[in-house]
Amino acid sequence: MNHHSRTEPGTLRLATSATLHCLLGCGLGEIAGTVLGGVLHWPSTPTMISGIAAGIIGGFALGMRPLLRAGYGFGSAARQVLVAEGLSIAVMEMVEVVLQAQMPTVMNAFMLSASYWLGLLVSLVAGFAAAWPVNLWLVRRGVRHKH
Repeated sequence: MNHHSRTEPGTLRLATSATLHCLLGCGLGEIAGTVLGGVLHWPSTPTMISGIAAGIIGGFALGMRPLLRAGYGFGSAARQVLVAEGLSIAVMEMVEVVLQAQMPTVMNAFMLSASYWLGLLVSLVAGFAAAWPVNLWLVRRGVRHKH
């Protein structure tokens, strides 16, 4: 068996941790974008765009936080997160948005309705499932930084 066909437990843990980290940032951002769209009484498309943008910003912000605390400059931290987390964030957001767009109960739901939260949960789980292999691939290639 060569070293590429087996996966060390630490590699799996780091891929899972990185994906959960991405999920938290993207999920919180999407909720913030939805709140903004609801407060401003936007239709579903601008609200979804707001959620996507806030999800991407949230994912990057959470990725930069430990690097900034470790003494990285803003530009250096931003480049590191772009390389180490950009693909994962993009895959997660894409899967979430495609699923949400296919669920009218999410697109037309009031944020306090159960159908909104159920649809969001389904899309976040699917986003996690899609982003985890991306993070595993990045970890195996030494691209992911440790959180």
